Amino acid sequence: FFIANTEKDIVMALKTARKLKLPFFILGGGSNLLISEKGIKGLVIKVENRDIKFQKEKTFVGAGANLIKLAYLSADKGLSGLEWSAGIPGTVGGAIYGNARAFDVGMSEAVKIVRAVNIKSMKILEFKKDQCEFSPESSVFKKNKNLVIISAVLEFKKEKSTEKIKAHIKGFLEYRREKHPATFPSAGSVFVNNRTTIENEILIEKFPELKNYNKKRLIPSWYLIARCGLSGKKNGQAQISEKHSNFIVNLGGAKAEDVMGLIDLAKQKVKKTFNIELEPEIQLVGF
Repeated sequence: FFIANTEKDIVMALKTARKLKLPFFILGGGSNLLISEKGIKGLVIKVENRDIKFQKEKTFVGAGANLIKLAYLSADKGLSGLEWSAGIPGTVGGAIYGNARAFDVGMSEAVKIVRAVNIKSMKILEFKKDQCEFSPESSVFKKNKNLVIISAVLEFKKEKSTEKIKAHIKGFLEYRREKHPATFPSAGSVFVNNRTTIENEILIEKFPELKNYNKKRLIPSWYLIARCGLSGKKNGQAQISEKHSNFIVNLGGAKAEDVMGLIDLAKQKVKKTFNIELEPEIQLVGF
């Protein structure tokens, strides 16, 4: 386990892992991970370069910068664009990696340039937004395991009123408190939402809400899981949240295998009922 406080630390750790032929794992804030009790073989590199530098509308940030802190600092400077992220306890690097999104806004909308190490050549490369291949909950960095994000240049919209930005943040946080299970620990949303439609007339008659979801070509995973009767389902000390069925919460002492059992159950039930393959949003490590 190595804590990388600077870009040089990240590069050095990657070079060392390659030299020693060690597998490595890049750890950000850990907010969207499920790690097996078996652990991780090799070197875990904890990215902690947290530099944040504002230059007019452009913001230079390290991959380890805290997303919540950045959202509030940006608001203080009258910069709008990250209000949606104020309740997400992750890092900038992780948010770019998985193109984190909430309230119909994605991290990609703020990205101008991403700097990443290519572990094969050990060169630092710059990716403009269109080269990042952003899609919902994904990017070129998630698809290509040879790329490790080290920093980024973000671009925000300048607002006259900082109070307006902070009011948006407050509204998003209140929504999260009302709709999301904040009482118990979790790894956030377990599955990505399904950008598809269901044409089966029998299912549409049984679940009339599908008509509206079909119009949007977006079927929330929480809805599918809930309609399979899995809200509140427990496995050991893990539970599919009754408040929001796309969260699996730790009631106290849950094991990763407990959570994994509920993930598998949800996938099986949704596949059987709706013929939809749920795709995990959380990263599964060591399974």
